[in-house]
Amino acid sequence: MEHKIALREATSRQILEAASARFMHYGYAKTTMAEIARDLNMSTGNLYRFFASKLDIATEIAMSHEAAEDAMCEAIVSNGQSARARLEEFFKVMLDHTFTMIAESRKVFEIAQAITMERPEFANRRLKIERGYLCRMLEDGIAEGTLHPHDDLDYVAEMMQCMVMKFRYPQLWNCNDLTMLRRELEGVLELMFAGLAKR
Repeated sequence: MEHKIALREATSRQILEAASARFMHYGYAKTTMAEIARDLNMSTGNLYRFFASKLDIATEIAMSHEAAEDAMCEAIVSNGQSARARLEEFFKVMLDHTFTMIAESRKVFEIAQAITMERPEFANRRLKIERGYLCRMLEDGIAEGTLHPHDDLDYVAEMMQCMVMKFRYPQLWNCNDLTMLRRELEGVLELMFAGLAKR
């Protein structure tokens, strides 16, 4: 039984690797399940035994990158700086991280768009996880006496996400100039912290 589970997991990894390589080369839209199966010398029917759709494969690939992103977020949240410094770094690092991924390959953007449009629950789950990090830093800021206390920090975190949404979703960018985007983010954060400051 354990051997069968290990074999299935190994095959799933091979499928994800093959699909990722094809997505990055040809693009998500131009890739078919039959082509992924052919790259693996596997029948299309057998491929469907592991993943019900191309979107399921893309979603699994995206989820495999979450551990690295969570480690990056955790490092910022727990780095010992003031709450404001950490919050600023959090949003700036996220912008740079997103920009770098898209700059390296527009194919990544294509996959992200497909998942966001067809699986909004995936994006919403990620936003909820992010709010957890924001709430921890907000709590620290209130304890420091620099941020104004609020009864519903999850709501505050959600509104912060709304304010910086442009910098997390490339489809909202009106340019592909990182310097310009950083400047705009600086301005948004300045206004954000003016509203969050203890009164």
